[in-house]
Amino acid sequence: MVIAKTIKHVRKIIFAAKQKNKTIGFVPTMGALHYGHLSLVRAARKNCDFVVVSIFINPTQFGPKEDFRKYPRQFNQDKRLLEIEKVDLVFYPSAAEMYLKDSSTYIKEVYLSEPLCGSTRPGHFRGVCTVVAKLFNIIEPDIAYFGQKDYQQARVVKRMVRDLNFPVKIKIFPTLRERSGLAMSSRNAYLDQKARGDALVLFESLKLAKKLVKEGERDPKKIINKIRKLIISIKNAKIDYVKIVDVENLRPVDKIKAKVAVVLAVYIGKIRLIDNVLVDANSN
Repeated sequence: MVIAKTIKHVRKIIFAAKQKNKTIGFVPTMGALHYGHLSLVRAARKNCDFVVVSIFINPTQFGPKEDFRKYPRQFNQDKRLLEIEKVDLVFYPSAAEMYLKDSSTYIKEVYLSEPLCGSTRPGHFRGVCTVVAKLFNIIEPDIAYFGQKDYQQARVVKRMVRDLNFPVKIKIFPTLRERSGLAMSSRNAYLDQKARGDALVLFESLKLAKKLVKEGERDPKKIINKIRKLIISIKNAKIDYVKIVDVENLRPVDKIKAKVAVVLAVYIGKIRLIDNVLVDANSN
């Protein structure tokens, strides 16, 4: 496994791999790897000849009052995990390597990034799109792998790839969960034992939504109201948003007629967690 810290080094390695007609699989991460990340790495290994993982905590997707400085950093542990997975190349750049001091060019998707996290984290998706575009330009992957837990992010990236004609296929894999049902997330490292228990309300809320739809409820407002009551019953929980949206355009639906995404963001203490589930009204 090669660890490259410069764009020049990465491009040299990628060029050599492409000269041998190797298919490049890419998993972008911010480190603090968990089994969810590793499942994407394994999918890339299964489908591709050459697997690249980036570890870069991207400063441009954090707001001024968000957790950039506190975001978990554990490169040595991440490196060991990726060695076990037989990753070919780890791109581990500094912020100075990725962004010149006078950098003034950004990419902004202006439709799918507007609602949900985009409405409460202004600038977040501009940072995501910019860094992902840069990584795609540097690594030139054939296939890039994302998790469904960050559902809006995956949809925004797919739209950017389509609109800007990137020659990369985006694959989205289901959310992996701990045995308790808590969605795997690097931010779970912030949670103490009590907070982890409180955080289960996200998964319980999604299970409630699925149950209500299965029982025939088709009014999103009624489902959302029941979810909100469940969440606020947890003293340590504060709702950012709870929405039921179209799976493609991420806008709220008036009635559940087909497949929808139940998406939520909830603060457990000071830690903001997101989760979602896809529910199909036409499925038994």
